[in-house]
Amino acid sequence: MKTFIKLAVSASALAAGLVLAGSAWAQAPSGKPLRWIVPYAVGGGSDFLARTIGAQLAETTGQTVVVDNRPGGNTAIGAVETVRAAHDGTTVLSADNGTLIFNPALYKSLSYDPLRDLAPVSLMGRFPMILVVGQTTDIKDAKDFMAKVKAAPGKFSYASAGAGSPHHLAMELLKERAGLRMLHIAYRGAAPALVDVAGGQLAAMMTDLAAGNAFIKGGKVRPIAVANATRLPQLPDVPTFAELGVPNVEAAALVGMVAPAGTPPEVIATLQKNVSAAIHTPAVSKKLVEFGVEPVGGTPQEYAALIQKETAIWHKLIKDLKISLD
Repeated sequence: MKTFIKLAVSASALAAGLVLAGSAWAQAPSGKPLRWIVPYAVGGGSDFLARTIGAQLAETTGQTVVVDNRPGGNTAIGAVETVRAAHDGTTVLSADNGTLIFNPALYKSLSYDPLRDLAPVSLMGRFPMILVVGQTTDIKDAKDFMAKVKAAPGKFSYASAGAGSPHHLAMELLKERAGLRMLHIAYRGAAPALVDVAGGQLAAMMTDLAAGNAFIKGGKVRPIAVANATRLPQLPDVPTFAELGVPNVEAAALVGMVAPAGTPPEVIATLQKNVSAAIHTPAVSKKLVEFGVEPVGGTPQEYAALIQKETAIWHKLIKDLKISLD
């Protein structure tokens, strides 16, 4: 599905906008829109991020932004579509942990190589993971949760938004760090998983605030710990795992913009500058925070360094636990 985000302006404003577009997108073929591939269906966190930032990008630059949803293959379909595109700054991809970090370790054969085929532009936002339980459960808090699971190894099951998702691997990280044994039940998306946790069919799950906020606010699930270095401003009373005595349990869905490898550095720099400016527009930043996203908008170098750091952590975990999706 494609959604066209266009800027409606007066004749004078349009002229000014076209001048700006001419300078901001000087390296891109004249007259072409920016095609923004999202490897998920409409309505999820990555889609929201692209549409929110894309609308501001269109307004700021005068460039037409086309959001192109290409779900499937654990984001591989969208990634391959991006790799095949012209490396001229007219096609970009919303890439997450799965695209850039998890997939190469989860699949023996992958249709693209993130290091070889994709160029980092900017980390756009972080979706920190939160441990939630059903509101009707007898689990008091995170310490009680871990004690109960340890007392009955293998008895408790946890839900995830899908095998190989940040939600799945965040829980595996907690299990490894805290010495827990639980059965993994994978769902097709966070919403159905949250429904079953809320209904008591499963003990718990890791979710991001964007996916779980309605369930939390509606009193259907209860957040008991956050997999973040600090407490979340949206959940100030919920402790971090480090505060609970379980260090190094930090996990987030990391959604960034990448371009086809070979895109000129000056085009990458322009893309990053414009995307970062859009993210830090007060109205956009406020909307992202309210949705449950931590806005970032860093440099390509910072994004590349983060990918390298995260790859070392998650590839070791995946290898040690022998997790495979082949």
